[in-house]
Amino acid sequence: MSDITFGLDTFGDVPTDDHGAQVGHARSIRQLVDEAVLADQLGVDVFAVGEHHRPEYSVSSPETVLAGLATATERIRLSSGVTVLSSDDPVRVFQRFATVDALSNGRAEVILGRGSFTESFPLFGYDMTDYEVLFEEKIELFARLLRETPVTWSGTTRAPLVDADVFPKTEHGLRTWVGVGGSPQSVVRTAQYGFPLMLAVIGGQPERFLPFLDLYRRATEEFGTTAHPVGVHSPGFVADTDEEALEAWYPHYKVVRDRIGALRGWPPVTRAEFDHEVRSGSMYIGSAETVARKIARTVHAMGVGRFDMIYTSGAQSMRARLRSVELYGGTVVPRVRELLAEMPATQTTEAA
Repeated sequence: MSDITFGLDTFGDVPTDDHGAQVGHARSIRQLVDEAVLADQLGVDVFAVGEHHRPEYSVSSPETVLAGLATATERIRLSSGVTVLSSDDPVRVFQRFATVDALSNGRAEVILGRGSFTESFPLFGYDMTDYEVLFEEKIELFARLLRETPVTWSGTTRAPLVDADVFPKTEHGLRTWVGVGGSPQSVVRTAQYGFPLMLAVIGGQPERFLPFLDLYRRATEEFGTTAHPVGVHSPGFVADTDEEALEAWYPHYKVVRDRIGALRGWPPVTRAEFDHEVRSGSMYIGSAETVARKIARTVHAMGVGRFDMIYTSGAQSMRARLRSVELYGGTVVPRVRELLAEMPATQTTEAA
């Protein structure tokens, strides 16, 4: 269990300043750099930046941000979380991440996904009726590109390639995961290509995803591919006390959650529902000790090899976000490792 990997994830949510005023996108991106540098200094293993095309988020081009982080950090792995491959070009995605990998001396990784938000599809000229085939074809092409040899490929969603060589080459290959939100078909597809699986566990008890872990391992056996240790990413926030963390997180979370819910037909979230999710579900919000104990229980119960905490959700203040990163890297992660060392061994091995 000492080989568990711990990460921090963000979509570049636009924060507030010390006076409670929301800052602009540019300052939000610079704040994200400060948080990543702090995470690197504290020994966090991975920093992942997600892709969105909405006003409340500042990051629409994760690779550009990661390229900046590559020159500002020294050891932390730099990842997308996720790259919406369906509305991008696999060749360009590979080239951009290979560039980040060069700038970071081999620290880049990509997490591919279909996208739970769909703003990128009309923005880049894709038809939502092609949602499934876009990802099916593009992940097939991306898997071939990872071999870093000339590619011949044809499909219905982009022009064919004939003996096409793609540059730059990486020095040691490009780490590639697939992010899955709860579709058995997506789990099987991930196993088919032999990619590590990153589960988005953002609600309910995390143990309900255990069947997906079993499905992934069984599918890799059937396909003859590698069953990598599985990763989990879930929302969380750390403050000096439980009460402080809850009050820093909930008001801003509710704004974002209700805004999304109005588009998807969900009722407004209540404080009682939120408190129940914090107590019994997949939100890791509280003091360092509270969060560490809950993460340790999840990692041990599920036997996963990586845990990423999505530490932003709405307009938390920049000061509170930095403190959350500080507590996560400096206190939570070491405490989780201590707690795991006291628990019975599981099948978890070193993360990919």
